[in-house]
Amino acid sequence: MAVQLLQQGKYERALDAFNKLLPSAPVPLVERCRMYICTCQRQLEKSSLAFLTPEEHYDYAVSQLNTGYFEEAREQFQAILAAHPEADYAFYGLALLAAITGQTQDCLDHLGRAIELNPKNRLQARADNDFQNMVDDPRFTELLYPEVP
Repeated sequence: MAVQLLQQGKYERALDAFNKLLPSAPVPLVERCRMYICTCQRQLEKSSLAFLTPEEHYDYAVSQLNTGYFEEAREQFQAILAAHPEADYAFYGLALLAAITGQTQDCLDHLGRAIELNPKNRLQARADNDFQNMVDDPRFTELLYPEVP
């Protein structure tokens, strides 16, 4: 029953059901119950998020990225872009995410767009250790150090 509520997106009711089940759950199911409880809590937290500015939203997205919640971070960066399509910092965040998760082409595309919208992102990317696994890619080097005619 509790799992069905979770699957239906009824997180508050599912959370209550899992909390009631936890004290009497057989030992092999205790850890699974705790995992479902955490899932419900994260979903409830997520739906209650309200940001005063896009920058505040960006800070939250970066915190998700830094704690390894990559899919949540991606959703947050994309939500920023849905509301503010010219938000260079959200493209920069997506580039960081792509670099960290090994999605080279996505990293290059997002970073290219971030730089196009705000050339200062080029300087920031040069010093950003999160792009470390991109430094051997000549396309990345070209993006950060373009030849000036």
